[in-house]
Amino acid sequence: MKTTHIAFIGGGNMARSLVGGLIADGCNPQYIWVSDPNVRQRKILHDQFNIITDADNCAVADKATVLILAVKPQVLRNVAAQLAATIQRNKPLAISVAAGVRESDLRHWLGGAVPIVRTMPNTPAMVGSGATALFANEWVSEKQRQLAESILRAVGLTVWVPEEVMLDTVTALSGSGPAYFFLVMEALEQAGTKLGLPPDIARLLSLQTAFGAGKMALESNESPAALRQRVTSPRGTTEQAIAVLQEGELEALFFKALDAARQRSKELGVLLGGEP
Repeated sequence: MKTTHIAFIGGGNMARSLVGGLIADGCNPQYIWVSDPNVRQRKILHDQFNIITDADNCAVADKATVLILAVKPQVLRNVAAQLAATIQRNKPLAISVAAGVRESDLRHWLGGAVPIVRTMPNTPAMVGSGATALFANEWVSEKQRQLAESILRAVGLTVWVPEEVMLDTVTALSGSGPAYFFLVMEALEQAGTKLGLPPDIARLLSLQTAFGAGKMALESNESPAALRQRVTSPRGTTEQAIAVLQEGELEALFFKALDAARQRSKELGVLLGGEP
């Protein structure tokens, strides 16, 4: 992968995160191309990473063994149509990080019979701690699957899903998930402040506790349920707090929240794939 020609269409946050991760993994910057219409954005990327930048999507795509579509979902249709002739001529692996755009629609816009890996990353990829689910269509070879996984793994954990429809649930769980945890941190901070802690101390304790709990769960062979039970002493403080949360049907509320996000993901897929 270190000398694979990788081209990005779009130079926003996700592209910047992936470029940084790839270079940290040892990829040669001169094999990485990014196209973006914004001259300032191109200069920032070139100055930071010493990669090659251009304003011409087709010129950049023409160099690619792997083409990463990192534009906003709302403009992907037009961008894909612009790139279709180049994609059909060269048949690079196309990786989409555009949320909600279905593989069948993207394949149609690119002219059909194209190897496509659709991905659902999340925003912690910007700090190298992302969680990305990937789905490959039938034209993706085993070598291309490994290549796609290596690229996305540069910014965190990767998992493959066997059916594209599962990406709607992935969107609800890990795609939107950081916001749920931010909300919990916010609620803990506010509660701590109301109960007498200075705001800065409540915030620091909330953030570090979230980080520590996540790190423990990742590094442990035990389930989150087992870890929770281990720190919940009978008739102790944690037991009292957990009882209040369960009385409020926290588990059912999270299921309802994720189901609502999943349904909206399905709706957006239909809207984004419709006629312009």
